Amino acid sequence: MARHEWSRLYKTAAWRRLREYQLSLQPLCEFCLRTEDVTAADVVDHIKAHKGDLELFHDPSNLQSLCKHHHDSAKQMIDLGKKVVTYGIDGYPIELG
Repeated sequence: MARHEWSRLYKTAAWRRLREYQLSLQPLCEFCLRTEDVTAADVVDHIKAHKGDLELFHDPSNLQSLCKHHHDSAKQMIDLGKKVVTYGIDGYPIELG
């Protein structure tokens, strides 16, 4: 399935329910929590890119809640195979992804 073909999956009622369920389970950004920052999540992200695979797309264990900032920056770099490191409040490095 080409990228533009599977983008329609995000408009389905099944996805909206799964997204709402994920955000109810994990209302805070997973990446922010790793640095002890409390930030509301507004994006439900597929941990492993589904690329149109319906089973992977609808798999709740393949989802994480992220803030828009981390989804649009760190997660995109991780998806491109890059290592993303941030620092905890103790100054020690924390690898995201």
